[in-house]
Amino acid sequence: MNSLIPYFGLWVAMIYSLEISYWLTLALSVLAAGFLVRIFIIFHDCGHGSFFRSPLLSRIVGIITGALVFTPYHKWHDEHRIHHQTVGNLDKRGVGDVKTITVEEYNSYSFGKRLYYRLYRNPIIIFILAPFFLFTIAFRIPGREQSKKIKWYTHLTTLGLISLIILVSLLIGFKTFVLIQVPVLYFASVAGVWLFYLQHQFEDVIWERDEDWDYKTIAMEGSSYLKLPKILQWFSGNIGFHHLHHLSPKIPNYNLEKCLKENPDFQKEPLTFWPSLKSIRLRLWDEAKHKLVSFRDVRAQS
Repeated sequence: MNSLIPYFGLWVAMIYSLEISYWLTLALSVLAAGFLVRIFIIFHDCGHGSFFRSPLLSRIVGIITGALVFTPYHKWHDEHRIHHQTVGNLDKRGVGDVKTITVEEYNSYSFGKRLYYRLYRNPIIIFILAPFFLFTIAFRIPGREQSKKIKWYTHLTTLGLISLIILVSLLIGFKTFVLIQVPVLYFASVAGVWLFYLQHQFEDVIWERDEDWDYKTIAMEGSSYLKLPKILQWFSGNIGFHHLHHLSPKIPNYNLEKCLKENPDFQKEPLTFWPSLKSIRLRLWDEAKHKLVSFRDVRAQS
């Protein structure tokens, strides 16, 4: 109620704001994007079965909130399940994570592959251009290894989303829909990708080969504790307590902070906003140094 009702209320306000000034509409879209991020966290928790006790209710609400955040429920959570099982594992990269290669792999790449990786990890692409593409286009394409059932569900979600867009456009006009939904989804997707990036891409993160990989150790040290101002913590659904979420995905988002305060063993050095900006330049895993390094560090070594 404290996420969906304000979101729909802001949507109505943005419709009327178009008659006043589009700058006002854009200002409201930033606030609406905050609520959309919060709705995504509800969608996320439904997939883990932590938001409701009923699996059926979790699935129903997850599919509905998934449509609002332009994300197919079954496809995304199938990949997210693999992410939880393989995060920080150098031998099982590639599903539900930010592509990260080792220094040795980078040095063995051809010029073309190096250029592609550099473009992929470029901040302008990864934080400004890619997020909107991810939610509008990439999520419409099921993975090759996913089951036929998940592929069908993905296409049905896309069909349902198109139907919803047509219905809303018939009520308020397609141009109005685009003027409102595009900036809301853009701002929310950028914020979401930034949060996701910081969850496993930070200075003290650890990665291990399969034989040394341990679920609890990776949860605590391979996932960040991002300390945000209270208002941003609320809008992001406490996802900053990400080490606790990976330790036990069954903890609902609204209990993560309480869990941290009641268990001293789970407390660790938080990652705050300004230091987190340093993580943007860390793009390669150095197995010898056991840490993330920058392209400049690799050039200096060479």
